[in-house]
Amino acid sequence: MLLQISDISKSYGVTSILSQITFQVLPRERVGLVGVNGAGKSTLLRIIAGEVSADSGTVFKAKETTIGYLAQSSGLQSDRTIEAEMRTVFAHLTEAEQELRSMELQIADPGLQAEPKLYEQTLERYARLSDWFREQGGFVMETRIRSILHGMGFSQFPPDTIISTLSGGQKTRLALARILLQAPDLLMLDEPTNYLDIETLTWLEDYLRGYDGGILVVSHDRYFLDAVVQTIVEIERHTAKRYSGNYSRYIDLKAAEYEAQMKQFDKQQEEIARLEDFVQRNIVRASTTKRAQSRRKSLDKMERLDKPLGDLKKAHFSFEIERHSGNDVLDVNDVSIRFTGQDNPLFRNVSFRLERGENVALIGPNGIGKSTLLKALVDQQPVEDGSIRWGTNIKIGYYDQEHKELNPSNTVLEELWSAYPGIEEARIRTVLGNFLFSGDDVKKRIGSLSGGERARVSLSKLMLARANMLILDEPTNHLDLYSKEVLESALLDYDGTLLFISHDRYFLNKMAERIVELTPGGTHHFLGNYDEMVEKKQETNELLMESLSYSQGKNTKTLEAVEPSVPTSYEADKQAKREERIRQRKQEQLEQEIAKLEGEITALEHELVDPAIFNDYMKVQTIQADMDALKEKLQAAYEAWEELLG
Repeated sequence: MLLQISDISKSYGVTSILSQITFQVLPRERVGLVGVNGAGKSTLLRIIAGEVSADSGTVFKAKETTIGYLAQSSGLQSDRTIEAEMRTVFAHLTEAEQELRSMELQIADPGLQAEPKLYEQTLERYARLSDWFREQGGFVMETRIRSILHGMGFSQFPPDTIISTLSGGQKTRLALARILLQAPDLLMLDEPTNYLDIETLTWLEDYLRGYDGGILVVSHDRYFLDAVVQTIVEIERHTAKRYSGNYSRYIDLKAAEYEAQMKQFDKQQEEIARLEDFVQRNIVRASTTKRAQSRRKSLDKMERLDKPLGDLKKAHFSFEIERHSGNDVLDVNDVSIRFTGQDNPLFRNVSFRLERGENVALIGPNGIGKSTLLKALVDQQPVEDGSIRWGTNIKIGYYDQEHKELNPSNTVLEELWSAYPGIEEARIRTVLGNFLFSGDDVKKRIGSLSGGERARVSLSKLMLARANMLILDEPTNHLDLYSKEVLESALLDYDGTLLFISHDRYFLNKMAERIVELTPGGTHHFLGNYDEMVEKKQETNELLMESLSYSQGKNTKTLEAVEPSVPTSYEADKQAKREERIRQRKQEQLEQEIAKLEGEITALEHELVDPAIFNDYMKVQTIQADMDALKEKLQAAYEAWEELLG
């Protein structure tokens, strides 16, 4: 057992946050902690990490168990370079490596070899330290740093980049990279998928599935939870309940559990009603009074079931339209956008069309320009080339992920009323009530709201717009699992046209009928949802690999000769994919070469401490020279591998 949580309770004033929370985390177990915003998930992680004290209860872990905790949106604060900061994780190995290099010089010194006893002691110490260095991962330290930085999206960043110059999202990703390098026995992550694009998310899921330690993670990303966790601990109404399986399994189990409890409750209520009716009809009749009294005793002794509480109150809303648009909604033709002062466009040759009633997702890596393109559609960003043409009777509703349209000094009520002054207060309050703003909640200032609350205010304004074209930029950010499901339900019932950006793959699978992938040179189009797009890409890559293999096997033209003198965009894309596959094969070959060289160096280090060898001065000199040559090759292999990553 890595961690045991027993009867943890926590209150702030008279408000109870957690009540008698009990669960455990086993070695290599992956546990997802779920619940609505404000349920106390982050508070519980902070209690486990020792940052907050519990009112009662205990947190037990073995003395040798290490815990790594990454708080929500906690960026890495450092004035070091990226490389220097990552290497601090391995300070103990760096010191040991320096000591090994120093001892190697001593071993090669003829003066030391002239003193057999001291020479033997040095060799033995070298052997022990070398074994420890290898067991602690010293020979793969550089590989791990490069691999994790690459996976977390830092392959294009120079190693000497100063961390303090990075954006908030980049610092958060770097903090996650650092904690992964630390490899604690228990990894505690609070919303680790924030600020990650789909490519990085996919890498992180693969990494965590193979992680040697235990994982306790808070996440609202349902696709991530399905891919990574094997146990769900739900915090609801201040208490915790454990479910075996991933998120989808938990949803099924919870629904089945509620249905079974309702059946038991209804059955008992029917039995109670039957007994009470019998008592009422027969208690005053002499012939049946004894039987009635017996039934009454049964009623008194009966352990009555509480009615199952079911789900917590959820937001409830729908998107209505004022009138239908024409069939042709949007035509984007060869659009290019360049920021002022930039040499190259952010992207070029972007084209796509929307027809009435379509649900289309716009995807691409972080920084590619997805949000910028949406801003261009609503006239908040000029285009350099190309055209954007809207159809007839289009009324746009735009959801900005940064919520810049909200006035921080307004109250929640004032924010909606100022946007729709013609709507009576009772209607505004009803809408806000549907979004879980009731009573004094409507008097809260926008500036004091949480991210999830601001998202709900923006959605309430969008609902009142009655637009027939919704443009949504990351609409599921900051929403808890239940609010996401309500949003999905509302959008599935929406009669208008939908264009949205999202890195929530669960949301993409449920909502997208078509996907437009944005690249610097244009767009790729896929019919279907996210999983269908991934499957299509895999099929295409496999066909290209088969085609390339066949071409090479037949010894036909070289790859260069096959290329036309002026490649089309399709041919250019094929060539790019070809080059990527070649790069991946080279990377794999280099990684194998690095492992081989490290193994040979280790073998030579063992030879140095062999009594039959360390007394032979000439043999030691030869081995030392071989080691130096291998280390030069290893350094060259590292540099070539890093160049491929960059």
